[in-house]
Amino acid sequence: MIGMGTQFQHFYRPAAAAASYHLLLLHGTGGDEQDMVPLGDLIAPGAGIISPRGQVIENGAPRFFRRFAEGFLDVDDWRQRSEALADFVASICAQHGIVANTLFAVGYSNGANIAQGLLLLRPEVLGGAILFRPMFITDDVPMQDLTERPALLLGGSNDPIIPSEDLPRITQQLQKRGAPVTAKTVRASHGLVQDDILLAQQWLNRG
Repeated sequence: MIGMGTQFQHFYRPAAAAASYHLLLLHGTGGDEQDMVPLGDLIAPGAGIISPRGQVIENGAPRFFRRFAEGFLDVDDWRQRSEALADFVASICAQHGIVANTLFAVGYSNGANIAQGLLLLRPEVLGGAILFRPMFITDDVPMQDLTERPALLLGGSNDPIIPSEDLPRITQQLQKRGAPVTAKTVRASHGLVQDDILLAQQWLNRG
């Protein structure tokens, strides 16, 4: 569980026949592979689900990569574990015949930050991403073409963890790479509220 590798403890459920989406659900600190499933079902009923558990343990709480303290991320570990997660995603998609452009990452907090790693470092494994309460990671990332990787970023107006400038910084970083980005701030703290769910539903069904 603690070692790095492409084998993640995970929950998988195939899509209902009529569903066009698959969701890669990425939990926040202390979550597990079941944590985000109810949220996924609200956002996209009938969607296929891939929900891995983070391999890092911080004081008993699973995470997707290490941090030095709250708000201070281990960027090198973020890079390495983003690559490992991307390898897992590519493998499970091949196993189940999932086409990458139908797979949308849905990440919350620490999960939103590892989802950024997939988008910025290994965009070929995703069709796009919904990032709830993401934190800006680093400017030191390659200039990948993200024109076919839309992203929805949702921040909280009273979030005590995420600096207010992070959402525009992430937006600019993705847009520089061509990503179609929708960024909104909802009346919330770090936790999710009903508006997050409604905005995510509307965004997924925009086309």
